[in-house]
Amino acid sequence: MEHSDFMTHKNGRQRKAAGVALSSESMTDIDRVEMSSPDPELEEEAEGLIRGFDSEDRRHRVRPAGMRGELGNVLLLLFLYVLQGIPLGLAGSIPLILQSKSVSYKDQAFFSFVFWPFSLKLLWAPLVDALYFSRFGRRKSWLVPTQYLLGLFMLYLSVTVNSLLQTTQDIAVDGWALTMLSRENVGYASTCNSVGQTAGYFLGNVLFLALESADFCNKYLRSEPQDTGIVTLSDFLFFWGIVFLVSTTLVAIMKKENEQGKGKKKVQEETQGVMATYKLLFNIIKMPTVFTFCALLLTAKMGFSAADAVTGLKLVEAGVPKEQLALLAVPMVPLQILLPVIISKYTAGPRPLDVFYKAFPFRLLIGLGYALLVWLTPSLKQDGGFPVYYYGIVLISYALHQVTLYSMYVACMAFHAKVSDPLIGGTYMTLLNTVTNLGGNWPSTVALWMVDPLTSKECQGALCVKEGGACVTTLDGYYVESVVCVVIGLTWWVWLGKKMRRLQEQSPAAWRCRSNHDDTPLQDS
Repeated sequence: MEHSDFMTHKNGRQRKAAGVALSSESMTDIDRVEMSSPDPELEEEAEGLIRGFDSEDRRHRVRPAGMRGELGNVLLLLFLYVLQGIPLGLAGSIPLILQSKSVSYKDQAFFSFVFWPFSLKLLWAPLVDALYFSRFGRRKSWLVPTQYLLGLFMLYLSVTVNSLLQTTQDIAVDGWALTMLSRENVGYASTCNSVGQTAGYFLGNVLFLALESADFCNKYLRSEPQDTGIVTLSDFLFFWGIVFLVSTTLVAIMKKENEQGKGKKKVQEETQGVMATYKLLFNIIKMPTVFTFCALLLTAKMGFSAADAVTGLKLVEAGVPKEQLALLAVPMVPLQILLPVIISKYTAGPRPLDVFYKAFPFRLLIGLGYALLVWLTPSLKQDGGFPVYYYGIVLISYALHQVTLYSMYVACMAFHAKVSDPLIGGTYMTLLNTVTNLGGNWPSTVALWMVDPLTSKECQGALCVKEGGACVTTLDGYYVESVVCVVIGLTWWVWLGKKMRRLQEQSPAAWRCRSNHDDTPLQDS
C-alpha cells in the first residue's frame, strides 16, 4: 500500500497485490508489494510452528496427509484471503471515483484515513491473539464477527455510498492459516495469502472500475450505449456484502478449528499475555538503535508523498479515464513478480540499506517526472481521448517508479530480517513493518490535505463565483508540493540517509532486546 504511489497499492500486513496503476492513495508501498511477495511475518510464525512439531514427531509419526487431503483447507484459506482483498481494492478505487465527481482534496485526505488501521494493527493484534472463546475457536472468535460486520457494513454502504469504507479481519485469518494446514503443507499459507489478496484486490479495484465505467462498457462490452456502467458501486457493495454474510455463516457452522484428521495432529497453541506482549513491544522500541531506525522510517517517505498520493488524482482531474489507469496495472504484474527476485540478489549481503540509499534520489526524480506528466496531460488530450503513445509514456513512468520502489522495499525488508532478534522475530519484524507502513501513510494524508490550501485561484471577469462567475487556477498546489517534497527528500537523503546507512555498522548485540535475554525472557507468541 505507505500509501500508494500514484499507481497503486499497498500494503502492507503489508501485502498487497500488484496494485492498481495510478490509484492515488490506495495502499502503502509495503502493502502493495507484499501481496506479491512472501509474508515474512507469516513465514516466521510458520517456522516456529514447524519447530514445535519436531519434538512430537520424533515420538509419534503420522502418515502425511498430502496436498490432496487438505485441498479443502487450502481453498478455504484462498477464499478468505480473496475476501480480504475486496475491501482493500474498493478502498483503492473509491478515491478515483470521488475525484471524477470533483470532490475536494481535503475530502480525499479524510478518506485516506481508511488505510491507517491496516498499518496500525499491531496495536490490537495482542488482543486478537489472547482473547477468544475456546469452545467456538481461537480464530473464529474474531473472524466470524468481523466478517459479519464487514458484510453488514457493505450492505449499509450499498444504500448510503457516501459513507467511508473500513477494512480489518486479516489478523485472525493469518493466525488460522498456520494451524489449519498440516506441517508439510503449512508453506501453502503464504501462497494463499499472496494469490488470494492479489485476486481480491484485482476484483475490488481493476475489475470494478472497468465495469463501473460507462465509457469502458459501451466501448468494449455493449452493442447499445447506456449512461451507466454494467455495475454500480451500490451493486458491487450489495453483492459482496451478501457473499461475506453467507460465507461467514458457513465457516461458523461447518468449519472446526484444529480439527484432527489423517496426517494432522491437534496443534497446542501458546498464548502470551496481552500486557506481556505490549511490554515486549515497548522494550523493543525504546532500544536506542531501534528508536533511531523507527524515527528514520517515519520520515523517509516525506519526499515521495506528493507523487504517491496526488498524481493519480490529478491525472483523473485532467481527464484521463480512471478505468484506463486501473487497467495499466495488468501489464505490470510480471515486472512486480520479477523485481523482488532480482533485487534480493543485491540485498542479501551485510549492507542491504545501501540499495535503499542508492535508489532514494532516483525515486525523487521520478516524482518530478510525474509532475511534468500531469502538466503535459491536458495538451496531449485529443477529441477521442488520449493517444496510445500517451499511455505508453505513463506505463514506462510507472515501470521506472516500480524499480525504485521495490529496490527500497526489498532492501528495507532484508534489513528488518537481518537485525530482528531471532527469539522474538515475529513481534520484532511486525513492529518494524508497522512503523514502515505508518511512515508512508501520514505523509500521504498531509499531502492530500495541503493541495487546496497551496492552490491559488482568481475569479474570471468581474463576477466572483458566488455571483455566477468562474474561478481560474493560477497556481496548482500539486506543483508546489512536488517541488517542496523533492527538496525535503533530498535534504533527508543528504543528512539522515547516511545515518540510516551507518546503522548497518552496529553490532548484532545493539539490536537485541535485553529483557528477552535475561533469566525470565519474554517469549514471542
